[in-house]
Amino acid sequence: MPRGRYSLHDLHDHTLLGEEHFQCAPGPSGWRYVSQTTAPSGSHLGSVDLTLDELGRPIRLELHAASWQVRGAALEGVTWVRTDPTGTHATEGNVRAHAFTGTSPAFLIATSRLLRLTPDSPTTRVRLIAFTDPVLAPRTVDQSWALVNSEAHATDNGPLTVYEYQVSALDTGEQHTIYIAGDVVLSAPGIELEDLESPPSPG
Repeated sequence: MPRGRYSLHDLHDHTLLGEEHFQCAPGPSGWRYVSQTTAPSGSHLGSVDLTLDELGRPIRLELHAASWQVRGAALEGVTWVRTDPTGTHATEGNVRAHAFTGTSPAFLIATSRLLRLTPDSPTTRVRLIAFTDPVLAPRTVDQSWALVNSEAHATDNGPLTVYEYQVSALDTGEQHTIYIAGDVVLSAPGIELEDLESPPSPG
């Protein structure tokens, strides 16, 4: 069960936004990731609880940030309920999309598991619902993903394969590279793996 800590940075000026303390593991349904996010001061910012089925589809998502809450799942596309800090107003949403995304590294793992790309796969387009900080506002984003390289590295626990993906935002054309090993993000824009207490689970 990988357990560790990511640092989260502003994409533009690289300011430290906070840290995400996580643990994740394969489970009976597929894969689960839970985390708590803290500000640089150490104060609590929010949490992520994401469960995928064996095909990489989100069967349960619960996000908390700035007293806002989102619960979602893959249902006729993706469906979610967003509740305001007072708990008195809840809005429902449904979009013909493949999955969810957001600032947590969990969503990069989730998308890679959903797409199951190989080096021979064509560039694959995916539609995601992004929940933006700090109020978890939903936004539809279209991306293309390509697996451009995989490389095995020797470790004390046997070979560890690192996958290099190129991800493009289709609305802006902006491209970035992410590196994933098993169910851990090694590096991505705004995300750095700072500490890992146990090896990644196989991807």
